[in-house]
Amino acid sequence: MRFITALLATSLIGVTAAHAEMKLTSTDLTPGKPMADEQIFNGFGCSGKNISPDLAWSGAPEGTKSFAVMAYDPDAPTGSGWWHWSVFNIPADVSKIATGASGDKKLPEGVVEGRTDFGVSGYGGACPPAGDKPHHYQFTVYALSVDKLPLPDTAPAAMVGFYVRANTLGKASVEVTYGR
Repeated sequence: MRFITALLATSLIGVTAAHAEMKLTSTDLTPGKPMADEQIFNGFGCSGKNISPDLAWSGAPEGTKSFAVMAYDPDAPTGSGWWHWSVFNIPADVSKIATGASGDKKLPEGVVEGRTDFGVSGYGGACPPAGDKPHHYQFTVYALSVDKLPLPDTAPAAMVGFYVRANTLGKASVEVTYGR
C-alpha cells in the first residue's frame, strides 16, 4: 500500500510540475484597474503619454524557443477589436520588457514590433471613444515553439496573432481597463 501511495504522490508532483502555469506581472498595469496616463495614447482625442508598460513573465513551458507579447482591446467598436501592440521574436532567455521599451528602442536585438491598428509599428496606448463604457485591454505573453516568426515589422497584428497562436505552448495575461 505504501508503494502505491508513494507512486501516486510522485506522479501527482510530476503532473503539477509539467502543468505549471505561466504568470505575467507589471508594475505599470494593475489587473482589473484603470490604466495610468502613461499608457494612454496621445492622439485621436486622447492626451496620454503613450509609454509601453513594463511586463515580466515566468513559468514558461519546457520547449519554449521564443516569446511574443500582444495587447488587444476586444471592446473596440470595429467588429474585430483593436490591436495596440504586437512584439515577437523575443529570445527564450528574455523574461521582461522594460517600461518605455517600445519608444526608447530598448527591446533586445532581433525583436520585432508588428503594425498596430493605428497603422504603425510599436506600442499604441488605450484611447476608446469618448462616452463609451470602459474598455478592457488584454496584455498577453505567449511562449512559442519556434525561434522566430517569419514576419516583418509591417505585419498586421492579426497576422502576427495567427502565427503566434499556431505556435503557442503557453500564455499568461493581465487585463486592465480604461474609459473616457
